[in-house]
Amino acid sequence: MEENRVRENKYNDNIIEERFILARERVEEIAKYKDSGAVAAESFWTGSKFFSYFCETAVYIGKLLTEWDRQEKKEDEMESLDILRERNRALYVDILPGNYEKCYGNPSYTVSLYGEEMGRLLAFLYGEIHSQIESVYEREKEELLIHMELFLEVYQAFTCAFSESQAEPACEEIREIVYWFVSDYSEPALEKRVRKQLDPENDFFLRIVMERDLKDLRYLYAYGEYITENEEKLASYLNGLPEEKIARMADTFTEGYRIGFLVGGKDIAKKKTVNIRYTAGFERVVRRAVENFERMGLRTVIYRASTSILYKRGAHRIGFYGAEANKQFLYDHREDEALFLDRKMMHRRLEELRAAYEAAKELAFVHGGPACIEAFGEIPFVPENKQEASALSEKQQQLSVEYAAESGQIVNEYIKGEERSFTMIAFPVPQIGEQFPEIFDAVIDINTLDYNLYQKMQQTMIDTLDRASHIRIRGRDGNRSDLVVALRPLQNPEKETAFENCVADVNIPVGEVFTSPQLEGTNGCLHVKRVFLNGLEYKDLELVFTDGMITSYQCGNFESEEENRKYIKDNILFHHESLPMGEFAIGTNTTAYVAARKYGIADKLPILIAEKTGPHFAVGDTCYSHSEDLPVYNPDGKEIVARDNAISIQRLTDREKTCYFHCHTDITIPYDELGELTAVSSEGEWPIIENGRFVLDGCEDLNLPLESV
Repeated sequence: MEENRVRENKYNDNIIEERFILARERVEEIAKYKDSGAVAAESFWTGSKFFSYFCETAVYIGKLLTEWDRQEKKEDEMESLDILRERNRALYVDILPGNYEKCYGNPSYTVSLYGEEMGRLLAFLYGEIHSQIESVYEREKEELLIHMELFLEVYQAFTCAFSESQAEPACEEIREIVYWFVSDYSEPALEKRVRKQLDPENDFFLRIVMERDLKDLRYLYAYGEYITENEEKLASYLNGLPEEKIARMADTFTEGYRIGFLVGGKDIAKKKTVNIRYTAGFERVVRRAVENFERMGLRTVIYRASTSILYKRGAHRIGFYGAEANKQFLYDHREDEALFLDRKMMHRRLEELRAAYEAAKELAFVHGGPACIEAFGEIPFVPENKQEASALSEKQQQLSVEYAAESGQIVNEYIKGEERSFTMIAFPVPQIGEQFPEIFDAVIDINTLDYNLYQKMQQTMIDTLDRASHIRIRGRDGNRSDLVVALRPLQNPEKETAFENCVADVNIPVGEVFTSPQLEGTNGCLHVKRVFLNGLEYKDLELVFTDGMITSYQCGNFESEEENRKYIKDNILFHHESLPMGEFAIGTNTTAYVAARKYGIADKLPILIAEKTGPHFAVGDTCYSHSEDLPVYNPDGKEIVARDNAISIQRLTDREKTCYFHCHTDITIPYDELGELTAVSSEGEWPIIENGRFVLDGCEDLNLPLESV
């Protein structure tokens, strides 16, 4: 049996090698046309406006093939840092902001040249070819091959059309090629992707982290990700820190993961793997974290945040990645599946996803969940909404929502929500400014605050909140927030609570109390003057809630109301018609708030820290999504009973109904925009915060950092 399997694999490898050689020869032949013009057999379309597109794209594939050869010979180990920088830039130079205006990956450019339908298809093709840098470095020959063959099939369609009628092929013919490419290859791609997410034997990234000399910055270029001065400076800075400080960072991170299982009543002993997510430059901290997890009995899995359509790319990257060569490029291609998505395709991909998890179920059952190191401080990104970019139709948006819901259920079936956990921590990068070292130290202090002190003050706050039927929140100084948040009534206040006392475990740093609001009775307007969510800026963001559901929304990013609404629907509602308020919380980390003001970085804080600097409201699922039936207790022994809302609870009576939205976006009102936050019941009112200061007895120490503002 084993001999047959080995023989079959060898046969398949030989076939792939033969196809690879043939495809490479043809691509390199087309690339030569750029300088010499078409050979006589193809001179019939030399003057076509499409000719340059295929020549230039073939030249880019040639760059990938040249890098493929270099990686095969392990030339990186012999090259200087300057040469590695040049080679890295060469792979990304076409999409850098200075060149992107006339890049074939820019849908505005291709549409201006080739028309709306064909322009979008050709921009997609170029973007998909660009995603193959990862295949070059991870030595995925078959994946690089099928993308070369996709290019050649589209090229052949053009040459045939021009040969027969001196005209371009029908857009529908090219769309069909794209459709069947995704349809034919999504099954092996998903199977490979799931294994990369779960199997520690796929150790491409782990070997870089654990085996390379991290003081030699050439290791950064072994990933194949775009690397800038920012990543080099971060790695150099961490290399210069004493081991004690690195240990403090990594130990807080990994201990938070362990405590997350403990607090959630979950058995970490059942788990064998953990997924570490980070960005290039943090390797010294990651190395220490890997060693810590090993002592817990967990092996580390690291996988790349792929940009290939075969893995359903979007505007946000999940996994390991380097610098963003051009965030607008990624944003422009976030809805490329609009070119082919239909119900048949959706169902097929769901079947293939289930098959992929079934094939890897032993690995899935012992996977503990992600441990994430977030980077912040990059130059804020304000996207341009391009009419030329592919965009999902209303019908496709609904399909995308259905896919997210059903794929989430599949994942939860194999990596059970009630058994997994996570942790998140964030650190700044040098791009944040000249005060980077001081800011970095301040963030380390924020991430390692005395949780016992906060736990005591937060419990005082919870004791008051549990007396209330609802919370009243109002803004000030131009903040138009005016909200009433309804709370779940307690049947047994001696043993139950509605709020979780959140210290530094899954969400580092310390500093919030949160609940799943009761939707009925939650009404009003949530407004923030300026906020960054998932890397995107929102100006004058306003959401209106009726019985806990978003009923209207607007912002001031663009001139037209239509553009503003689409921006919110795409990136906060994730194509849903509405979302519930899944969480209400009071952030108590005034130290983080003051540091943000001191260094002028409030607009750069990740939501992980920003949510601790004022009351915040999450739209989407609750914090207990897929774990609602697992009892959770506060340190005082009371059970947190507000784990469901009126939507999620329907999972118990109607399995066919969509009870999860698979999104959770926190929106914070900073203290300086907060007029009041008051707990209210029929018995009376208890102010918690007034004019940006904590006024509840027993919480006065939270104001001490604010005295310096």
